[in-house]
Amino acid sequence: MRFPRPPHRLALAPLARYSRRHAKPPPPMTAPAPPAPRHGGWIIAACMCASSLAFLDGSVTNVALPTIGHSLAADPATLPWIINAYLLPLSALLLFGGATGDYFGRRRMLILGVAIFALASLGCALSRGTDLLLASRALQGIGAAILMPNSLGLLGSSFHGEARGRAIGTWASAGAIASAVGPPLGGWLVDAVGWRAIFYLNLPVAAAAIAIAWRFVPESPRGKGGLDWLGAALATAGLGSLTWALTLWSSSHAVSTQSTIGLVGGVALLAGFVLHQHRLGERAMMPLALFGSLPFVGLTVLTLLLYGALGGLILLLPYLLIVGGGYPPAQAGLALLPFSIVIGVSSRFAGRLAARIGGRWPLSIGPIVTGLGFWLLSGADPQASYWTSILPGMLVLSLGMAGAVAPLTTAVLASVDDRFTGTASGFNSAIARTGGLVATALAGAVLSQTGAALVGGFHVAALVCAALAVAAGMTAFLTLKD
Repeated sequence: MRFPRPPHRLALAPLARYSRRHAKPPPPMTAPAPPAPRHGGWIIAACMCASSLAFLDGSVTNVALPTIGHSLAADPATLPWIINAYLLPLSALLLFGGATGDYFGRRRMLILGVAIFALASLGCALSRGTDLLLASRALQGIGAAILMPNSLGLLGSSFHGEARGRAIGTWASAGAIASAVGPPLGGWLVDAVGWRAIFYLNLPVAAAAIAIAWRFVPESPRGKGGLDWLGAALATAGLGSLTWALTLWSSSHAVSTQSTIGLVGGVALLAGFVLHQHRLGERAMMPLALFGSLPFVGLTVLTLLLYGALGGLILLLPYLLIVGGGYPPAQAGLALLPFSIVIGVSSRFAGRLAARIGGRWPLSIGPIVTGLGFWLLSGADPQASYWTSILPGMLVLSLGMAGAVAPLTTAVLASVDDRFTGTASGFNSAIARTGGLVATALAGAVLSQTGAALVGGFHVAALVCAALAVAAGMTAFLTLKD
């Protein structure tokens, strides 16, 4: 029996070409979703405990400031430094703190930052004079500059997709809650226990953050390249010199040789920082390519103006109520509670609105409404009823800030290339704290007053803050697109 011979391969060639031409392409390969972290809940808890230290301390100390000054016999010129000694390293080293996590590992640097913060808090609590207190506050700022960016960085590297958004949202909510409970809690502790208790409070929170991170948080991969030590030194020295000069000027109400030298030296050091960043290119802590985007420049100016105005109010209003109105610290802390409540309730709605219509209008109208709130507070009388003299302005101001806070982060991230989103977010946070730093330095002109002069100084400061907030809204309108 003979079998048929197979067709010659040349005879099959047309069929093969037809098959290749008309064959359906294989379905695209979809990357599998990254697995959820093993101890996701514990990772979030560690980052929340760590970051709440910085959020809580920033709001608690303002309420305790008059009591601390009286207890340590601090002169009025020293009071702004109790705040600025913390804000200065925090604002100057925030980007550098994030870079240390990329280089050494975020878990390691988170634990180190919390440990530094806890040690510094103990130093604050044990202080018997302003020298140790100011040094400990500066060390707190260094710890906060390390722990804050690395707590957020750990969430970004541990979670993916929608889980990352939920984790960061939970982290942000914890920060808002800590900021909200800080003033009333701090006021109650000052009344019931003493001002040192607000620093002892940090110790168990820090111990919990370290224990959870040590046991449950995995280490992130270590990056390559070096750290920009020179850039960090130039930024810190420049901001420190400017802050010192502004504090001298505001406390003495006159321009002196020392303040002039400080201003000129600060500007020169910051100019050196910019030149150094230009030399490093994209390896810089603050790549200058960011400023090729007009929206990013506008948002930077907006953040500096708006958060500078807000930082001045958060410092001066409790001081006015305690010193000028005779409020107990607990009541002065509760006076700020509507601000955090309104922002917490309204921010989600503002975020959804900005996602639908863009950030230009919320970031234009929100600061202008904030300015209206400052204008209402410019007539505040600490001896009058809180409900008619303080609360209306606080509510209007809070509504305006709620309209700006949530859209601001989204707008900053959208204003730069994807490769710069992390740096842009960190830089914007540093600018917000720099605004508070400058406002606190200038607030010395009000903190040095008493009686009617204190009330009058607050009214002038509130009008200046109103002008800054309106200027922030106009900046957004002119530089952002719909």
